[in-house]
This record gives sequence, structure tokens and C-alpha cells, in this order.
Amino acid sequence: MTNILEIEDLHVHYGELIALKEVALSMGEGEIVALLGANGAGKSTTLKTISGLLRPTLGHIRFQGEEIAGLSPHRIVQKGIAHAPEGRAIVPHFTVRENLLVGAYTEKRKKKIQENMEKVLQQFPILRQRFKQAGGTLSGGEQQMLSIGRAMMSNPKILMLDEPSLGLSPIITEQIFDIIKNINSLKTAILLVEQNAYAALELANRGYILEVGTITLWGSADELKRNEEVKKRYLGD
Repeated sequence: MTNILEIEDLHVHYGELIALKEVALSMGEGEIVALLGANGAGKSTTLKTISGLLRPTLGHIRFQGEEIAGLSPHRIVQKGIAHAPEGRAIVPHFTVRENLLVGAYTEKRKKKIQENMEKVLQQFPILRQRFKQAGGTLSGGEQQMLSIGRAMMSNPKILMLDEPSLGLSPIITEQIFDIIKNINSLKTAILLVEQNAYAALELANRGYILEVGTITLWGSADELKRNEEVKKRYLGD
């Protein structure tokens, strides 16, 4: 399998604080990779650094063989990486349509925007029903769908999802994970940060465990599910 994303020796600092140290991971085309760890381990920092919201102190981020570390966020979106952040970050007074159009800001072709919009609405039928509603009036699950849909508006090759099930009921969480599976079936690679480690590993091909800014364990999803340390610390066994 060809690697679409390769991260090597990644270091990130917040002032004097070391947020990430010697992080290395890779993703194959069309793969789902889970990034797991406790709160504060550096999972969101990793996604923000890949998407250009944070600049690495040291190291490499290569997308389709091209170095992208330090590029601006809009250039990274243009290249094919989209980020649905933790907390959804939708604009509450924008309509669903307007929120989705925010995700298309790097695309200038109106026809392409319409095509991408139709793909998103087919994936999320509830957003079609709520199309003219303000984003802030949507339920938590609908807002999460809107956040993912907005990221999908750039037609990414890699979709990064940060805690998509946070604050959602088990039934809605199941719906969100089914949607993630559907998106992946269209050959979109997914880098998934998720508090529900068991559900994430059920969905993923492979996973990495991040502890205090460093990757400590990696392997296939099945290997990680069988690992005694992972079972004890993250799977509640």
C-alpha cells in the first residue's frame, strides 16, 4: 500500500513546553488510522500541526511525497487534507448552507462547489432538511454531521476527525461511525482521534498510542485490541 501521509521525527513546542516529541506515523491510501491516548497526550496538537494551524519546531510531514510542514492551512486544504476539529467549531448564526460553503473556500469553480455540496447532502440527508436553519439551532449530532460535512466540501484525500463522538448519545455515535465508514468506502483516508478507543479500533485498520507527546505503541487494530496494556488503559478490560 502506498503511503499518502508520512510523519517523521515531529516536534512541537508551546513556548517552553514540549507538546510533541519524535512523533512518527504513516497512513496508506484509503486507510483509517486511529490516534489514541489520554487527555493532554498531544492528539489534537498532532492534527493541528498536520493541518497547518501549528508550526512544528522540527521534523517532516509529507503528503503524497511532498513536504507540507509549515505550509499555511489553506494551502494544506488545497492539497487535499481537511480537518473537522474537536468541538465542531461551526458558525452558530450561519445557516447550514453557509457553514458548508465555508468548507469550500479554497474552491473557486461554482460547478465543483455544487457537486461537492450534493455529495455532502447525499451523505447527510438531515442537513438537506436543515439547509436553511441556523447551525446553532441543530442538535449536537446534527452539528457534528455539519462539521464533518464542511470538511468534506473540499473533497479531501485525507479527512482528520477530532473526537467526533464527544458529547453524543450511543445511538447518534453509532450513526456518526457508520457515516465515517461510508466516507472511507469512497476511498477517503481517515485519521481519527477518538475518546471511545474500542469503537475507534473496531473501525480502524491500524492505530497509534500517544502518551505525553510521544508515540509509545502502534500496530494493526486487532493487535492493539489484544494488547494487555491497551486493554487495561484504554478499553476498560
